[in-house]
Amino acid sequence: MTSSAPASTPTPARAGVRSLIGPVPIALVAGTAITALAGLAGLTVAQGWQAALTVGLALMFLLTASARFGRRRGELVAMVPPVFPFPTAIVVVTGILEALGAIGLLVPATHRAAAICLALLLVAVFPANVHAARSGAGMDGKPPTPLGLRTLEQAVYLGALIAVALG
Repeated sequence: MTSSAPASTPTPARAGVRSLIGPVPIALVAGTAITALAGLAGLTVAQGWQAALTVGLALMFLLTASARFGRRRGELVAMVPPVFPFPTAIVVVTGILEALGAIGLLVPATHRAAAICLALLLVAVFPANVHAARSGAGMDGKPPTPLGLRTLEQAVYLGALIAVALG
């Protein structure tokens, strides 16, 4: 009988599970669900799938933006591939863009443009996800989310942004 890693040892599989039930996807799902329920309860501005998904995305991007200015900034800087100069500045600028995009999603006159810009931002920062997955740069000293799962998550977020932009 072969032994496996002890239950307390972090593994890539656990990193994948942690990613799926982590704060970012929860913010998207919870924000969307709560807004949908508010719409069903009669709140006019929250009615329809597009309004619900828009609020969920805005909440998600506000959360990810806040991480760029908090205690996780160093880990996010470490995710930036070495080929890019000024990684701290990149993290700060992407945080500002995420926050502005989140606000833009909530303004009817700018929600489509904000969704498109945030989709482009996700594509632009994807090399950092690849670098983190390949280099073993996880968050809080835990193993990184496997690249396949990171790619799937990004595809879901991109799809949601495209749906908001085109809806």
